Amino acid sequence: MNPSANTITATQASVDRSSYAERNTPYWRRNLVICVIGSFTTLVSLSMLLPFLPLYVQQLGVTSPAAVVQWSGVAFGATFLGTAVTAPIWGRLADRYGRKPMLVRAAIGMAIVMSMIGLAHSVVELVVLRLMAGLIGGYASAAIVMIGTQAPRERAGWALGILSTGALAGNLIGPLIGGFLPTWIGIRGTFFAGGAMIAAAALLTIVLVREDFHPESDAKRKNVGASAATNPTNRIVTAALLLTAMMVLLANMSIEPIITVYIAHLNVPTDKLARTAGIVMACSAFGSILTAARLGALADRIGSWNVIIGCLVATGLVMVPQAFVTHWWQLAALRGLMGMTIAGLLPSIAKLVRHSVDDRNSGKMLGYLQSAQFSGQVVGPLIGAQIGVHIGLHSVFFVTGSLLVACAALNHWARSRPVRVS
Repeated sequence: MNPSANTITATQASVDRSSYAERNTPYWRRNLVICVIGSFTTLVSLSMLLPFLPLYVQQLGVTSPAAVVQWSGVAFGATFLGTAVTAPIWGRLADRYGRKPMLVRAAIGMAIVMSMIGLAHSVVELVVLRLMAGLIGGYASAAIVMIGTQAPRERAGWALGILSTGALAGNLIGPLIGGFLPTWIGIRGTFFAGGAMIAAAALLTIVLVREDFHPESDAKRKNVGASAATNPTNRIVTAALLLTAMMVLLANMSIEPIITVYIAHLNVPTDKLARTAGIVMACSAFGSILTAARLGALADRIGSWNVIIGCLVATGLVMVPQAFVTHWWQLAALRGLMGMTIAGLLPSIAKLVRHSVDDRNSGKMLGYLQSAQFSGQVVGPLIGAQIGVHIGLHSVFFVTGSLLVACAALNHWARSRPVRVS
């Protein structure tokens, strides 16, 4: 028998037995850079329509002010709803066919749909296309699946924190760009520009992202960690983490529908309301950008559970004084502080969710995590609006703060559960 053939066979067997993360160790840093760029670009394109969305709705034939507000809210939330529905499906497909194909699929799909939004002829078409953007897109979600499964365990918190920073920066910069770009190239031209930006991210992903994925082993691996996915204790802990992720986004978004009304009660002139509300909303994202990577690295050092519980309590406490502010700048400062404390939650939760299951289920579980987060983004504004109308604006802060502290207690209990990890 040929000795060289035996050597090749042995080497291949060794590669097949190695884990997905081990094989992709040489690539994860470069992939992280491209995923940060892609997440930033796609979220800039998706969020830059916020300043002119009501104007576009009017261009599409809606004339009643109340209807403009209603259709704008539906169109904005449609993307989050679509992503919440399909994120677990794309995560499962990532486990089966690889993470890079999901990145490429999301980028190309979003580039096409974003350009098509600029061709909409009615508000119904706008809503449908925004829903499609969520259903077939989700680049940032696919990036979390890739980096969450490739980064070494001891660097996962930091890597996911860096990725979160790119996404937060995109959500912060997008509305700023959307505030002046339509005056240069028109509203429809702005959508075409957004599609071109995402297409550039798709090209970068195709050319530069590297992945060593073996369908015959990675998609069917039956190792010791496989039992962890079906362990009842793991399911309880994972459910607690998914609920926490949803509550984090719910609390962060609950104030969005009423923030302009709340600021109006702080004696802000009517002609400055929109600008002031935009500044206050941006403060939360800006605060998160400052601390997301640092808190992710802290989770690597002291443990994700400690960061999650500490950040939940801190964020819940920071919610309370927001109900007692007397000037808009006080609210802006507190929202910025809240952004700083809330930033450590999602990367730490993603790290724990990833390492509570084996490799062949990691994409699916991270997909469920993305679904929980986007569900919070959909439900949060609805709950905040209802509380503000029926109980009072100040009550929104008390309720959401209490929910976060309750989640801290839930996570303290979940930490004591013995979890089997991959």
